Amino acid sequence: MQEGAWDVAASEDMLGVRLSFHCWPSSRLEATRCVAPFGALYTPLRKLNPACAPPTALPYDPIRCTSCKAVLNPYCQVDFRSKLWACPFCLTRNHFPSHYAENITETSLPAELIPQYATCEYELPSVPDMGPPCFLFVVDTCAHAEELAELADSLQQALHLLPQNCLVGLITFGTNVQVHELGFDSCTKAYVLRGNREYTPCRVGELLGCTPRPQQQQQHLGRQGQGLHQVPPAQSPGQDVLQRFLLPVSECSFVLESILDDLRKDPWPVPNDKRTARATGCALSVATSLLQLTIPRRGARIMLFTGGPCTSGPGAVVSRLKEEDIRSHADLAKNTEPLHKPACEFYARLADPATAHGTATKSKKKIPVSQNAAYHVVDVFACSLDQVGLLEMRELVEATGGLTVLGDSFGQSVFKESLRRVFARYPEDAQNDAGQMSMAFGASMEVLTSREFKVSGAIGAVRSLNKQGSNVSELEVGKGGTNAWSLGGIDPGTTVAIYFDIANPGNTPLPEGKRRYIQFLTKYQHSNGRTRIRTTTLCGPWFNTKQAAEGQPANAGMSHSPIKMSFDQEAAAVLTARMAVFQTETDEISDVLRWVDRSLIRMCSKFAEYNPEDPNSFRLSPEFALYPQFMFHLRRSQFLSLFNSSPDEAAYYRYILIRENTTNSLVMIQPTLLSYSFNGPPQAALLDAESVRPDTILLLDTFFHVVVFHGETIAAWREERYHEQEEHAS
Repeated sequence: MQEGAWDVAASEDMLGVRLSFHCWPSSRLEATRCVAPFGALYTPLRKLNPACAPPTALPYDPIRCTSCKAVLNPYCQVDFRSKLWACPFCLTRNHFPSHYAENITETSLPAELIPQYATCEYELPSVPDMGPPCFLFVVDTCAHAEELAELADSLQQALHLLPQNCLVGLITFGTNVQVHELGFDSCTKAYVLRGNREYTPCRVGELLGCTPRPQQQQQHLGRQGQGLHQVPPAQSPGQDVLQRFLLPVSECSFVLESILDDLRKDPWPVPNDKRTARATGCALSVATSLLQLTIPRRGARIMLFTGGPCTSGPGAVVSRLKEEDIRSHADLAKNTEPLHKPACEFYARLADPATAHGTATKSKKKIPVSQNAAYHVVDVFACSLDQVGLLEMRELVEATGGLTVLGDSFGQSVFKESLRRVFARYPEDAQNDAGQMSMAFGASMEVLTSREFKVSGAIGAVRSLNKQGSNVSELEVGKGGTNAWSLGGIDPGTTVAIYFDIANPGNTPLPEGKRRYIQFLTKYQHSNGRTRIRTTTLCGPWFNTKQAAEGQPANAGMSHSPIKMSFDQEAAAVLTARMAVFQTETDEISDVLRWVDRSLIRMCSKFAEYNPEDPNSFRLSPEFALYPQFMFHLRRSQFLSLFNSSPDEAAYYRYILIRENTTNSLVMIQPTLLSYSFNGPPQAALLDAESVRPDTILLLDTFFHVVVFHGETIAAWREERYHEQEEHAS
């Protein structure tokens, strides 16, 4: 490879993938010496260049390899005479189906074999249409009246952003939980459930009058057996719920808006020495049970709006007594917070209601792990000056692919804008997706690889599906031991980090011209109710590194190595940052910082140009020049530093980092600073005190906050209101 031949960022627009290295060493030993992780940052729903994918979803099931189940792709070798195709992953020869074999020629190729279409999307006709998604609002009524008014106004605006055929429901909670019957329009009607317990789907159906009690069922069967009279078949509980509690927007918008207009603070009295009884955990239990009872395999969002911590019932994170403070970093480090672990276990069970309900006993049996993707997403919108228990709820949000927003008030623009963006739609020029909501549900991802390397794991808003395969590495990174994960809810910005382990031993170099292959298979339920599969196939070269002679430095022979020239320092920095954040869950922060420092030193000793014992000779090529800066800012960031942040804030920052794409993650790691002056257009400035000048305006973007600084002269002009005078208007 010639210098400058690698466009490391082009693959993101063409495939939705960023790789840390585009050319890989052919042996595990040499890969270990490269230090930086070999991985990919994959954005399943990213909008791609129109020339790199079919304009619309292909309306048929994909053709799969009979051995490894890989999907037909442009890198398959095709024998047009015998109508066979060879899988590049397992080298199995497969017959084309008859309708392919009759029409395929060298000049007439199906879309999935066109060379530039490495990404194809299929809409599966074999899977029934599940219908539009459901949105279940779970509202905390313990907040102040002003906050409730702001929240009600935002929810009413959100209703107008939803398609008219979407289902909606409303649950409010305080000391108790109220499930509102939107199908009853004569007056406001709600079923009140006690807030100090967990509810299974069957129990929720009984309490809402949708499931007959055991005694009623026996009486029903007895009358039929005695032949007293013909008893009509009972309606299923799910259908009853869909007629009373979860209705299309077009049928219940007036009733729902009326309820929101009359939303009042929880009436239960609160002693001066106690906190409000807030049954957040019970409300989420009722919400998950309601959806599991009604639409277990249909996309839905449980949108929790809370203004404080759970203090009552399951999932409580702090006592009601004000004299007991909510947990801090010190309490968690010393393991002196008795409510933390039970709350984490409770919310983790809710992440998979299909296997969790019914296990809320004191049994010590291990909860089984579901093999299905999460169709019901849990979002947390928390607006409070105190902690709300996001740390404990993080596993629930992460396992379902949910969103989190932390703010001070429901009246803040951050909350209102974030809520509006949840319901974003595809533009009108987006072919067959025009006007559809850009969210997806029940997503799962499987990664297939060629034989020379394996999958170590994934880091992101994912849950392992525990699917074993020949390409699963014993070396686990993140959530490993599998090659398939549940992503739950995804949107065009959701990004997952996949880590690979080169398994080829160093004593068997690969043949020249040998290629490696990766295929991402993402199955999801579109917002229109149809099930789709997006396949993205990557192909890249191997490089047989020559062993350094005895006595030579570690960087010998790397000056013009294609491995070095193909390095994507931005993707590598984000992959390393995700690994560091994942390690904070089990290791001390000091150990993680030490790992980051040592990794950077080893990497520089491998790829930098220097003369031993001469510090002034140290040089990094442009491909690596920014990487030390990223690590410098990472080790001082809020992701690895707990100073001046609560446990909830730390959990929030870390979750956002492992969910966002490469560009946004880099802004979080190293904030961008723009300088505005009269001397020219805006310019990027160094994060240094030298950038502060009297005649400039500085704009700092940290992703979470935007800070505007006016220089001394500019501030004086602002005080004199020069910008409001016509003669100074530009």
